[in-house]
Amino acid sequence: MALTVRPVRAGSALAGNRLARNTPWIVLAAALVASFALFGLLALASGGEFSVVGAVLIGAIAYLVVITVMSASVEGRRQATDRLVTGLVAGAFLLAMVPLISVSITVVSNGLARFDAEFFNSSMRNVTGEGGGALHAMVGTLLITLAATIISVPLGLMTSIYLVEYGRGRLAKTITFLVDVMTGIPSIVAGLFAYALFAVFLGPGVRMGIVGAVALSVLMIPVVVRSSEEMLRGGFRGLAQRR
Repeated sequence: MALTVRPVRAGSALAGNRLARNTPWIVLAAALVASFALFGLLALASGGEFSVVGAVLIGAIAYLVVITVMSASVEGRRQATDRLVTGLVAGAFLLAMVPLISVSITVVSNGLARFDAEFFNSSMRNVTGEGGGALHAMVGTLLITLAATIISVPLGLMTSIYLVEYGRGRLAKTITFLVDVMTGIPSIVAGLFAYALFAVFLGPGVRMGIVGAVALSVLMIPVVVRSSEEMLRGGFRGLAQRR
């Protein structure tokens, strides 16, 4: 397939020649084919292994060089820079996806072997080798989430009612500021705060589920406050409009 040049209408703000829409794909395919052929010949000549990673890397570099030169000669410097940066960003994205895909494949392939009834019906109590399941983890998650909900929902609702109904002056502004600050707290900071709080009263090395519930409630409270506050304000606006 020939590489054609597509003209742009003269009324365009960036009038000039343009490469055909399928030209980058043709150049990419040609660069990869040439790179794989080169690495295949080198592997046959040296008797070594064929490097797929090296072939893809050299093919990508060759594509960037060729498409940038072609775009610069046909479309101009600005469009050539755009194609170069687009190729670099796309390559960085694909490179970042490689470990994610690798981890996902490893997790799924190794996890399917234990995805059975025993995994959901047994715990790791007194299990030192193979075996056991995730029953303790599921029950613990439910208990910690329930405890965090019991802590967060009443406190968040009462705070939002105060801000909407009675909150005036410096105290209301201080509470609003603290809620905004809590909204951006990282989860690791909340966990460290809860652990340090219980370590002060119960000593270092404390291991209790309520510590996780308190840490989770620190993250839940600002969400409950903001959601219920908006709900209350919207309800009051609706009542005011009806009246």
